[in-house]
Amino acid sequence: MKTFFSYILILLVIFALPTLTIENIYGHGVGSEIFPPIPLNGKSISLEASSSTKNSNDNQQITISLIDFDSKITLRNVTFLIKSGHGDQFLFEKEFESDNGSIVLNFISENTETIQIQEENQKGFFDSLFGLHTKMINVKGPKLSDGGLYKLDISILTVDDYSNKLDKPLIYNAGISIPQTSNHEINDANFGIQNIKTITYYDEISNFKYDSKHKEITFSMPFEWSPSNINQTSIIHEEVAISKTFGDLLVSGFSTYVNGVKLSDSIITIDDFFSDERIIHLIIDKNELWTVFNNDPNQHGINFLIKPNSDKTQLSSVTENGQFRIIASWEPQVLQSNSKATINFDITDIFLKNRPIAVNYDFSMTQNDRVIFQEHGFSTDSKEEHNIAEFTIPKDVTGIVYLNFKNLGDNELAKTSIPIVINRIIHENNDISIPEWIRNNAGWWSEGQIDDNTFIQGIEFLIKNDIIVIPKTQQSSSDVKEIPSWIRNNASWWSESQIDDQTFVQGLQFLIQKGILRI
Repeated sequence: MKTFFSYILILLVIFALPTLTIENIYGHGVGSEIFPPIPLNGKSISLEASSSTKNSNDNQQITISLIDFDSKITLRNVTFLIKSGHGDQFLFEKEFESDNGSIVLNFISENTETIQIQEENQKGFFDSLFGLHTKMINVKGPKLSDGGLYKLDISILTVDDYSNKLDKPLIYNAGISIPQTSNHEINDANFGIQNIKTITYYDEISNFKYDSKHKEITFSMPFEWSPSNINQTSIIHEEVAISKTFGDLLVSGFSTYVNGVKLSDSIITIDDFFSDERIIHLIIDKNELWTVFNNDPNQHGINFLIKPNSDKTQLSSVTENGQFRIIASWEPQVLQSNSKATINFDITDIFLKNRPIAVNYDFSMTQNDRVIFQEHGFSTDSKEEHNIAEFTIPKDVTGIVYLNFKNLGDNELAKTSIPIVINRIIHENNDISIPEWIRNNAGWWSEGQIDDNTFIQGIEFLIKNDIIVIPKTQQSSSDVKEIPSWIRNNASWWSESQIDDQTFVQGLQFLIQKGILRI
């Protein structure tokens, strides 16, 4: 039995999400759900499902309770028929009886060939008083403690009396997400070894890749593009955590694409209020999913692309006391040793909605313990004018340097540093950059799951928007109207990593030369 206050907390979380209608008894992609009540035997019956991580082994648990919605008390002698899956993996389908109307699914990672189910009864203090017990269902199998999306089809067969089956079972379809974290090490030519962490609250991600030339993050995730699944997806929440030593990704804003479709800017939030990392939150609601679906109903999974929202580099950082945000840029775009540099920066007040503020500051550029430039000044509160620092970079300074802002408003905690690069390593124009998730599309096209026109239009869009980068290719008219079979074979082999990017791109260049691909 849950306390009244715990139900209030869960209700507040649910009410903050898009409203669920009584006609559709389902939910998807959140950590806890209370389903809309429905009438049964003079009561308003509801189902609650919530996730948690328990014990030192980090086992994932999902608690399922059938409750009287008005009293918030669990019902008695409930028979649950549960069909469960983890991502795309089917786990089990089985009936469970629970005296107190609540069961706990305990997912345990073990290297077993098949999924194993073990039932045990656990009695707490109050359960013992009333002669009841909580049903614990241990589900053992590979990678079950990793988190991700657990799909639950739940049918209620009995309520109040095991011997009386309901004429019409109560059916609930739930999708409970348990956060899953993965770490990705990046060896950047300018900033060295960096770590990008992803936290998914929906399903397991794959094909993570960072394109240093365009400062783009890409990764993929399973998703069923059907109207019913979109309707039962409350939100998809993804987080990307970036070390504050990775200067290239401290940009002031990002744009997000799903399967090549740009999402609205409102779905992304940047949290800079941690001392060592910034967190990019992606909160994608069903309206955004419908936009992607309407662009192409025949899709497979979700392919994320996160990239800076401006071609001009503009970095952002929050002071340690959380009061000020520094927005900095520089000229020229590529800073060189033994040359003049202009640093432009704004000091804004976070509590005044990032409005520029007039405040005294100490600014310096340093490398290790060496001070390259420093000044004390008083910032402008103008939205049109910027604070400017001009100086010459010494000829022996190269690599990572720091823009330091300290003592803002004479507050010792109002300080922050932004790493930038002198003598930046520039990628050649002939570099090839293809997000890893394009392999999936190429494979589906080679197998006939995507038609020629859809594939060509998709590739054209991705090249035009610099999501795919290939060497410049002269386009000409030609009598060729069909895609040669060897290009389809190349796509199949490339999707399976049997040929390299260069060979696959040669096929795309052929299509451009023949006018089949129009860029």
